[in-house]
Amino acid sequence: MEEEFGRLLNVVDVEATCWEGRPPPGQMSEIIEIGLCVVDTVAGERVARRRILVRPDRSRVSGFCTELTGLTQSEVDTGVTFAEACAILAREQRAGSRAWASWGDYDRKQFALQCERGNARYPFSQRHINAKAEFTRSHGLRKRPGMARALQVAGLPLAGRHHSGVDDAWNIAALVLDVMRRGDWPGAADAGPCLEG
Repeated sequence: MEEEFGRLLNVVDVEATCWEGRPPPGQMSEIIEIGLCVVDTVAGERVARRRILVRPDRSRVSGFCTELTGLTQSEVDTGVTFAEACAILAREQRAGSRAWASWGDYDRKQFALQCERGNARYPFSQRHINAKAEFTRSHGLRKRPGMARALQVAGLPLAGRHHSGVDDAWNIAALVLDVMRRGDWPGAADAGPCLEG
């Protein structure tokens, strides 16, 4: 039980359909990629990563979205439904029993919104941590930085492509570990001495 309720943390980042201006008539923002990185909070390391492509129901991938995320309509057409993606998170990533973190609150709200308007079961536990808020507090910043800026503040490299869900989850996990090493992550005092170093 320690593994599920304390040791492992899911770090999640989503990409969603987006447009330069307002969505076209009848369309709405939907998750098209879920990136996940598992952090072992005791060992203080990233231990797994996962990418789930999600086929949108009520929107299409715009040129703007492709430019930002690298994702195309034909690529996301090969993905699973949102309900299937939620089931994968629950089954394979134990999302319902692990604490989870995201950079800000957008990811949590987007999951809640899509579950509410569709036939999907919310996959996550209620133990959500806003990694952006924790990083800002730990580093004594006045404004909450974007992920890329936070990596600069922490002296960490940007791995992969920014706005790729799986790469962003990997990078956010590095920022979570930075806060843990500083002893400022919620529950870090109970996680063991390796987080102090």
